[in-house]
Amino acid sequence: MVSRVRVWLNRTYAENVFFMDQLRRNPSDRAVEIHATHGDADSPVLAAADTAELEPEGLSPAGYVEYALAQCRRRGIDVFVPRLHQSAIVAHRAEFEAVGTALLAPPPEAVAVFQDKVIAYEAVQAVGVPVPPWWRVRNADELVAAVEELEEAGHKACFKPASGAGGVGFRVITRSPFSLMHLSGFPTPYVQLDLVEDALRRTDEPVDWLVMPRLEQPEVSVDCLTGPDNRVRLAIGRSKSGRRRGFTLQEQWLKPARLIAEGFGLHYLSNIQFRMFGDTPVLMDVNTRPAGGLHQLSLCGVNVPWLAVKLALGEDPGEVVPPFLGQDYTVVSGPRQLRPVSIPQQRAAEETEPLLPAVPAPAPAEPVESGAAQVLPL
Repeated sequence: MVSRVRVWLNRTYAENVFFMDQLRRNPSDRAVEIHATHGDADSPVLAAADTAELEPEGLSPAGYVEYALAQCRRRGIDVFVPRLHQSAIVAHRAEFEAVGTALLAPPPEAVAVFQDKVIAYEAVQAVGVPVPPWWRVRNADELVAAVEELEEAGHKACFKPASGAGGVGFRVITRSPFSLMHLSGFPTPYVQLDLVEDALRRTDEPVDWLVMPRLEQPEVSVDCLTGPDNRVRLAIGRSKSGRRRGFTLQEQWLKPARLIAEGFGLHYLSNIQFRMFGDTPVLMDVNTRPAGGLHQLSLCGVNVPWLAVKLALGEDPGEVVPPFLGQDYTVVSGPRQLRPVSIPQQRAAEETEPLLPAVPAPAPAEPVESGAAQVLPL
């Protein structure tokens, strides 16, 4: 009898409810039980899990590693997919292996390279992957100089934190004065240069930003599945241009993604994003974790979360080619189940029963995104 697989996702994005759904609907018909932890009692990933807990607040990275090891021992976790404190956790891979848990994450060296976008851009440029021009700025004078240089070259300037994920902190620079026009309609990422400059001159807080030209569409995110031998098993691009989304196997996107995934050892699941700079695809960002939209690859006939779990368990799927590419699609909002009541306070660490009982999983539906977004063909 084949044993169940116990998978843990820690403080992850809401979209990963679909990662969990795909694990349960795996083509091997293998039993999968999912444990989830989060800081938000109303996160949909807690409702989608078989067992769930609120994470303790205020832990240092080292303290979180101890907490995670205790969870793996107590819960009998076979595969741990870390997002929060990923870099600290992967540095202790041997300790997790000693308690019987495989980490579905790259080695610490790979994670370290892509935590800082400047280090990442320098590293990938050295192996031949094109990157956009960029400036690292820490004060108002450096910001203004970078923006002026970009504008003189005919580009629109934007900035984002040198470290971070998910588009947090991304802004596009404009010189249009602030007016009532900016207060009508929906908020935009545009921000006035004079306001940013003034804020920088008035603050005592350090900033560390990357300034670069605003890149053009399409945006292509290449999802890669890479083995511990540094060989890519699967690479599929997901394209986005406005509302329209689709899939691609064009080498102009896949070749540099494979070069990065294999060259830097991005084991298991990674997401490598490109946009256009003129006529050239250039690297935008690298995520050393599963992408929120990974489930969309089910439209190409592949269950990538399950392939990754199998690989982490030592069951190599070999090279995987999608049987087809799904038609273009878009995403629309839809509901997602939450727990009927808030999660109770954590019990003592020595207690082993689930803090939350399993709830019936919602009936299978069409693939969805963003915690509440249904994928529909165009």
